[in-house]
Amino acid sequence: MFRFLDINIATLIPALMLGIALSAASGFRVFLPLLVGNLAGKFGIYTLSENMAWLGETPATIVLAMAAVFELAAYYVPVVDNLLDTIAMPSAVISGTILTSSFVPIDDPVLQWGLGLIAGGGVAGTIQAGTSLLRLGSTKFTGGLGNSILTSIENGLSVFLYIVGLILPLFIGAISLYFVVWVWRKLYNRKQQAV
Repeated sequence: MFRFLDINIATLIPALMLGIALSAASGFRVFLPLLVGNLAGKFGIYTLSENMAWLGETPATIVLAMAAVFELAAYYVPVVDNLLDTIAMPSAVISGTILTSSFVPIDDPVLQWGLGLIAGGGVAGTIQAGTSLLRLGSTKFTGGLGNSILTSIENGLSVFLYIVGLILPLFIGAISLYFVVWVWRKLYNRKQQAV
């Protein structure tokens, strides 16, 4: 296999893409993808990194399941959904970083967490920023009445991303990365045109 800095590229790429796919789902909902990562590690569907084994343990399952149920329900309450969006941005970045770092088989913690932050945290943060802006627009134009529809769409997209991400991590990871690059390129082009 290809090796770089004693890293097995053949196992790194699928693990990184799984982390990115689950991180993309974290941009929609913070705790549900963490719960999925927990269950994937707990039942041996995917291997967690040694220093992230705590994510696959039963206490984490209980806490993440309760947090996911609370989060799903809270987004359907007007005003609370907008308040959640204010704390969801940093939480999504942290969740995306943890998820990507959990599956990346790298022994060097600086490289492991660096990849987790850049790849996972960046994807989760970008998607969360977009959903926050959509919710603000929905609140402004529908008086909050459209927020529950938006919440249902976000929940569906999150579920879709982590289910397909578990099955086809390379495909979803690549699409997620493409989306983030596309968004950043659009923002950069707008900034260049404004100058």
